[in-house]
Formats: sequence, structure tokens, C-alpha cells
Amino acid sequence: MRRKVIEVSMELFRTPGEAYSNIAGQIDSVFIFITLIGLFFFVITQGCLIYFAFKYRSDKLDPNAETPYITDNRLLETIWIVIPSILILAIFAYGFLVFRDFRTPPAGAEEINVTASQWMYKFKYPDGHTEVNEVRVPVNKPVKFIMTATDVIHGFYLPDFRIKQDILPGAYTTLWVQPKKSGSFIILCTQYCGVGHSTMRARMIVMKQEEYDAWAKHEGGETTGAVSLADKGHEILEQSGCLSCHTEDGTQKLGPTLKGLYGRKTIMSDGSTVVADEDYIKESIFDPAARIVKEFQPIMPTYKGSLKDDDITAIIAYIKTLK
Repeated sequence: MRRKVIEVSMELFRTPGEAYSNIAGQIDSVFIFITLIGLFFFVITQGCLIYFAFKYRSDKLDPNAETPYITDNRLLETIWIVIPSILILAIFAYGFLVFRDFRTPPAGAEEINVTASQWMYKFKYPDGHTEVNEVRVPVNKPVKFIMTATDVIHGFYLPDFRIKQDILPGAYTTLWVQPKKSGSFIILCTQYCGVGHSTMRARMIVMKQEEYDAWAKHEGGETTGAVSLADKGHEILEQSGCLSCHTEDGTQKLGPTLKGLYGRKTIMSDGSTVVADEDYIKESIFDPAARIVKEFQPIMPTYKGSLKDDDITAIIAYIKTLK
């Protein structure tokens, strides 16, 4: 146990080396840019401090001389206000552009669901099979992680990819990555989540496409008999009676159609607009009266207690297929 804790500590404090994705390189560039600006002003301010300290030493000054009357210098004041302001705006603009790329996954990214709990990560693939503390992805392909927690706040941190996202209980957060090299990379929890926090880690194994296809075929639903997430979600909707009020073909019944629902802007009865993402769909199932879609009545019962978080994940996966 002691050896394992030491190994984890070494992983935590090691310096990430090569950037293994394009986003990692961009994030490194932002930090280098900020560091260089800080270094420039550090040299300027500390250099002036040291220069003036020597120039105006007490033994070089006339003790009987009058202190000169110093007036303001509008040009100097303008320079030290405008230039730092421009640099701050440059840092913001550069950081925002990288943040936008970091938060926006490419179209067609493979989705893998992640459930964090004390003290492990469970990964569920679209074909229905699951892995604990190990996830495999293909090289040069974008992968989107859709994450939630069952107990407390956890973290999902890939040091070699310079990306990190909190995982919240009762909500969904997302993260995407596109590895450009194969290998094995550690995943760490960055939130203190209990006594086992220091040992909560997983591995992301990046494989060549042909190796990943062979592994997926062997481990997937075709050989293991696992039901895909989307198929399981459809089955849950049928068993729960949801399809008696919601259609899958775009027609309207007592409730809004599920076709094209995910990602669509939906107008509520109070005039507000909501994007139908994972959190909205989960809220609509557990607390349907919280927000009512315009032109529909609040007649849907709550399914909180009768459906589990894994069921909601499957339902969302199926709704995403109804484009």
C-alpha cells in the first residue's frame, strides 16, 4: 500500500513532457505567453528597483539638498495604463480562443460515458460494455467524455494532454481529447474526494486504429452479448411508458417529440429558451414540472426513484440517435 501511494505521488508531481494532442500544444502556448509577459515586467520593475537603489543611496545624496517638487507626467501615466491594458486584453483573447477550442468537440466525436465514484472511474462505451479504471481510444480520432458522479465531486485530469474537468454528482460535464500518439496515459482525480483520493487513478490507452478496431470487436457487444446504450435506452423508454406520450418520428402527442430533441433550442412556457442537453433531459425526467415546454401541459409524472442514473445515460444515448 505504501509503495502504491509513493507511485501515485510521483505521478502527481512529475512534470508533463511532450504535448500529446493539438489542444495540449495550444494550452502550453497560452501559459508560455503569459509567463513571458510576466517575466518581461518582472525584469523591468526589478531592474528599475535595483538601479534606483544604487543610484539614490544615502551616501550619494546631499543631506542639505531640498527634495525636488515632482509633478505628474501624463505621457508616462498613459503608457503604463494603456500598454498593460492591451496585454491583459491580448491574454484574454488568446485564452478565450483556446478555451473555445478546448470546450467544443468536433462533429462526429465518439462518446464515452464516465461515472466517477469513491474511488474509481467506470467507463461505458456506446456498444454497452464497460471498463473500470481503464479506457481505450483510437489515435487521431476525437473522443468526447460525458461525465457524472454518484457521490461527491471528483476530477478528471490528463496531465499529458493538459486538460482537466470537475465531475459533479447529479449533473453532466464533458471533456474531449484527440490523441496524436499512441501510448498509456494516467488519469488523476484533482478533487479531494475522501480517504482514497490519492489512489484514485485510471489509464487512458491510446491505440492504433486497427488495434482499436480488433479490441472493440472482441470486447464489444457482438462477442460479449452486451446491449448498446442506445438500444438499452429505447428499451427503458418502452418499459416506462414514455413512448405513449412522446413520439420518435417528429409527430406530436401529449408531450414533445423525441426526434431531433438533443441539442435543439426549446421554448418554455415562460418564454425562456433552453438548449436540450444532457442536464436538461435528466431534469425533465426527474423533475418534469421544473420547466414546461410551450404549448404543452404539465402532466408528466416524475421518474425520480424509479430510474437510475445509468438508465438516464442510456435514454440520452438513444435520444441522440433520433436526429
